[in-house]
Amino acid sequence: MIMQGCDASILLDNAQSEKTAPPNGSLGGYPVIDAIKAQLEKACPGVVSCADIVALAARDAVSYQFKASLWQVETGRRDGPVSLASNTGALPSPSAGFNGLLQSFAAKGLDVNDLVALSGAHTIGKASCSSVTPRLYQGNATSIDPLLDSTYAKTLMNACPNTPASTSTVDLDGATPFKFDGNYYTNLQNKRGVLASDAALTQNAAAATIVNDLTNPIKFYAAFSMSMKKMGRVDVLTLKNGQGKIRTKCNVP
Repeated sequence: MIMQGCDASILLDNAQSEKTAPPNGSLGGYPVIDAIKAQLEKACPGVVSCADIVALAARDAVSYQFKASLWQVETGRRDGPVSLASNTGALPSPSAGFNGLLQSFAAKGLDVNDLVALSGAHTIGKASCSSVTPRLYQGNATSIDPLLDSTYAKTLMNACPNTPASTSTVDLDGATPFKFDGNYYTNLQNKRGVLASDAALTQNAAAATIVNDLTNPIKFYAAFSMSMKKMGRVDVLTLKNGQGKIRTKCNVP
């Protein structure tokens, strides 16, 4: 969603929508957003945008284990009318190096602190094996990325065999995949980041220092909260700037 800001474009259904793009293949939860929207339209029609629902749902999903909100969500977003798979080309690649990642974030007004903090979202969730196998194989041969722990590589190879048609996924945090914590950063220090773009954070001195700081969960929660609020302001569509609309159904423009 960062390519156009939080405008709920990921929710739209059309032949060439963002949903159909390979980088979004492991996303889910669309029926949950649709159900929330349906209830809100009954209670207060035309008031709450799908974009705000996504922002609030993300906050609540992360905060659930703490029984309290980790950050305040600024509301008032409106929904964008366009969803194009081609736009996902602006998303940072899972195989990106550090400079490429930093440039992608900088293009949206986000800095190295935001890059490292927001990458911590990978403490939960899954990645498609197609994003992982380039670190494990080259053609028909085994070729393990030197930035990947060899023992952990075997675990990933079991989850992601060298089969091009595989639709399998793997946990982004192999240690505590269902807990929002700072373990992602400990994984990075132990060469157990799943994606090449995860490992890239240890290849820059400034970023590696932040990685080390954020192994402390209290520091991670604070940094993540600040960066989520900052990202939530990127390219926002509002009534004040005369852009966007409030959809009646989140999957229909």
